[in-house]
Amino acid sequence: MSAPAWKDRVRGGILGALVGDALGVPVEFTDREKRDADPVAEMRGFGTWSQLPGTWSDDGALLLCLAEALAAGGGPAEAGALFVRWVEDGHWAARGEVFDIGGTTDHALRRIARGIPAELAGPADEHSNGNGSLMRILPVALRFAHAPAETLATEAMQHSRVTHGHPRAQLCCALYCLVAARMLRGEDADAALAAAIGEFRPLLAAHPAEEERFARVLAPGFARTAREEITGSGYVLHTLEASLWCLLRHADYRAAVLAAVNLGGDTDTTGCVTGGLAGLREGEAAIPAEWLAALPQVAGVRALADQLAAGIGE
Repeated sequence: MSAPAWKDRVRGGILGALVGDALGVPVEFTDREKRDADPVAEMRGFGTWSQLPGTWSDDGALLLCLAEALAAGGGPAEAGALFVRWVEDGHWAARGEVFDIGGTTDHALRRIARGIPAELAGPADEHSNGNGSLMRILPVALRFAHAPAETLATEAMQHSRVTHGHPRAQLCCALYCLVAARMLRGEDADAALAAAIGEFRPLLAAHPAEEERFARVLAPGFARTAREEITGSGYVLHTLEASLWCLLRHADYRAAVLAAVNLGGDTDTTGCVTGGLAGLREGEAAIPAEWLAALPQVAGVRALADQLAAGIGE
């Protein structure tokens, strides 16, 4: 892959996640029936959070904080410090305002602010399996795209633990990153998922209590799953399934992220997680220009994406 194409894919992943997030913010928490009656087709504003069009949520802000930490050579501790800076000072908030934060993430960041090491901050109980680590994990896949699969998976799991320490959340982050890294290297979605599943199975085998939970997303016919069986909730496994399903079922960025948002429920996160993968697949040029134009801080986001890309190598 040439250097411009490499940079374009990284930009596409970061910007694609932010756009998907922003598309979902105005309709977050609305059900699928409402989305089917009034589907999102373009960038909207106001709605659930009364935000201007193009405003990303905690998903995008924490993703950018993680990208900043990794681009500077940092790890979970540095990322955790930036997450706290976001919640306290609005660092990387779209318009300087923190208007949404998940309960598990909030709990973890309060622990970090009190001096708990970042990798120990995320709750690890069964009820702490929201999608708050998956929503921001994409930069790990980019930074470690050329590392061995075991290294990449370990990094993803360590970074998940900053806010979400249960093995299920960690495993979802690992599988997502294995897919994303292969797509950054130029593989199509079907091939990337198939290969990533092969890399993921030994990791899953070390957590036998979780194997049944992942059965559907690992099945060969997963892409043929009916829409009625795909859920847009805030549960981490639902978000992983929904993002991969939208990616596999829709060949272009616009269609994939709109399919994600119109699942209803946790629309900003499903849009963000799907948008990151679809943006990696197609690069920044595939993201509709009018959607990019609605985003604040675009120059700064592109500069951060380029800084992260410079540290990846080819």
